[in-house]
Amino acid sequence: MTPDSPTVRTFRLGMVPGVNPSRWVRVWEERLRDTPLTLVPVAAADAVAALHAGTIDASLLRLPVDRDGLDVIPLYTEATVVVVPKDHLFTAADEITAADLADETLVVPADDVLGWADAPGERFAGDVATTGDAVDLVAAGHAVLVVPHSVGRLHQRRRLVTRPVTDAPGSQVGLAWVTDRYDDLTEELIGIVRGRTAASSRGRGAPAEPRTPAVKGGAARTPKTGSGKAKQVPGRSGARTPKARQAPRGKRR
Repeated sequence: MTPDSPTVRTFRLGMVPGVNPSRWVRVWEERLRDTPLTLVPVAAADAVAALHAGTIDASLLRLPVDRDGLDVIPLYTEATVVVVPKDHLFTAADEITAADLADETLVVPADDVLGWADAPGERFAGDVATTGDAVDLVAAGHAVLVVPHSVGRLHQRRRLVTRPVTDAPGSQVGLAWVTDRYDDLTEELIGIVRGRTAASSRGRGAPAEPRTPAVKGGAARTPKTGSGKAKQVPGRSGARTPKARQAPRGKRR
């Protein structure tokens, strides 16, 4: 790149643990090949601050959040799972209910993103800083852990399994950006996560409309083939195939 070359802008997308934007990244790379999309991992508790600080341009985060100064689009809601050791009683069922947690010791880490304050079960005694630390306690058989499905998958281990908790609250994921920093790249990302096609996109990745060449002297004409007369097909109505003339039957002389 020379000193006179224009600076290539990179769009920075924050992503909280568990969120997987790979399908949206692929679409971005197809539509905006000259604008790199950089994924920036952020803690769930730090995503809003990172937006206001300008270290990221938009973020996939978990709702609810303080929306002051932000625009937010809810995208989807994740199911909740319980993480238990492989030999736990819950593994005998395909799914459990919240009432099944009543007799369990539940560990709630400081970085909990589910926010299920009234979840059944006795709380683990002691401070647990991170979800990773909580998973260690589950693996050791000291407690169980409830998390969004993608977070459970993120911390998957051979000795652990997850089961859906059918009536537990879900975790909503959304896309957020600072209102005053909205631009065409933000609009492009919005279109991608909402499933707009390239033709219907409003951002810079929208394809140009094809131009129809002008025809001198008026409207375009459909070109004619041959002499312009309808070509007749043998064997159809109105088209006759000449028959070979037969020699007259002999007159005897």
